[in-house]
Amino acid sequence: MPIAFPQAEAATPPKKKRQWAMVIDLRRCDGCKKCTEACQTTHDLPQTFEWIKVFEVQDKQGGSYFMPRPCMHCENAPCLRVCPVAATFKTDEGVILVDQSRCIGCRMCMAACPYGARYFNFADPPKPPSPFAQPTPEHPVPQIKGTVGKCMLCVHNTVDGKLPACVSACGMQALWIGDLVEDVATNGTDTVRLSSLLKDNDAFRYKEELGTSPRVYYIAGHGQALQGA
Repeated sequence: MPIAFPQAEAATPPKKKRQWAMVIDLRRCDGCKKCTEACQTTHDLPQTFEWIKVFEVQDKQGGSYFMPRPCMHCENAPCLRVCPVAATFKTDEGVILVDQSRCIGCRMCMAACPYGARYFNFADPPKPPSPFAQPTPEHPVPQIKGTVGKCMLCVHNTVDGKLPACVSACGMQALWIGDLVEDVATNGTDTVRLSSLLKDNDAFRYKEELGTSPRVYYIAGHGQALQGA
């Protein structure tokens, strides 16, 4: 009598990795720097380290606006190419991280970054609340003296479905975290189609002419109504 073997279950295709991006709506930003403060608190940074720095920019009409600048997590990242020890690397989700256990403090990545988004730890950082904290590229707390640090898009949060600290802290809902694969973005209040948010609001990328292909998009606006307003 032939043996009856159980039917094999249909193979489930592997889920595609998320591809993170950020959108910053300059129409909403009021320069409060809550994003900077939240980042510093989350990563136990000194006050001089502004991984997301807010600039006041003068426009051609004599007015001004505020422009937050995190790490751009470039697809063609200059910092990635110049690191002699591969301490700077890109994750499968498109986020640029720094392995401070490998970093030799040469600062070549700082010189290569056209956005000024990196900081060098000349001194010991503030002590974290927990004495058992062990820094990793995904959660570099505390920072390590003699190495380089920068925005890491709070991947320790996004892996658990949480928002980056800066996005959560923005009371103006000016910061969006998005996934290019799922084509979705949220600012913690509204959830929209990422491609539509970019297209409908004439989004641009800072210094895009350099060919770095940043994953951070800006909305200056050309008279469109604010999303969710």
